Parts: sequence; structure tokens; C-alpha cells
Amino acid sequence: MPDEHEMQIRVRYSETDAMGFLHHANYAIYFEMGRTELYRASGGDYRGMEERGFFLVVVQLECRFKRPARYDDVLTLKTRLARRSPAKLEHEYELWRDSELLTTARSVLACVDREGKVQPITDERLFGTAD
Repeated sequence: MPDEHEMQIRVRYSETDAMGFLHHANYAIYFEMGRTELYRASGGDYRGMEERGFFLVVVQLECRFKRPARYDDVLTLKTRLARRSPAKLEHEYELWRDSELLTTARSVLACVDREGKVQPITDERLFGTAD
């Protein structure tokens, strides 16, 4: 299973602020896209996991903005599973425009059941397979 995923994203006009910069709120959406595609590339299926009654919720998100992204930029988002513990998944992100690093970020996710109670993260819960 891959621990890293790379994808391209073009900044859309509706994602920018009055100055033409990618609005800060949209970075979290991009990071979710990266996590989803990394999970999919690993054989995971969010819909299937949720149908089994388990959900990955963001419990921490931190972001460092180095340079702004702008309307119509083609960006490369690199998402990496940095750490998997019994209770959480930690991801790291890098957002690039060509060879220029624009943003770094980190998120922590926890697995919960339908009642919101924290559940151990197991392969069975993530992928529907035995550990």
C-alpha cells in the first residue's frame, strides 16, 4: 500500500479571494482531496467504511503558508501518511507550484463510530479486511 500520493489541482476562480489568491479555507478542501485519493490508492473506500459504521474525523489541522497560490495556477499536492497509531492517522501535505513550495500542512484524524465514540484504527475498519 502506498504511503504517499501526488495529484494536480488547478485553482478555480470561485476558490479565490478579491486579490485573486486561493482563499485560505480552500486549502483544507484540497488536503481532504489528497487524503481521499491516498486512501483510494491504498485500496480504501470512504463510502464502504462509512457503511460499516466508521468515520475518520479531523481532530487537528495546522497549515503554514509560504507563498500564495493564484487563480489558474496548476498545483501539485503531495499527501503522505506520516504516522498510523492505534487511535489516529497523521498526514503531511506539501502544495507546490512547479518547483516552488507554497504551503505545508499536517492533519490528525481519529476513527469514530456512529455515536462519535473513538474506535481503534484497524485494517478491517479501514478496508473491510481482517488485520
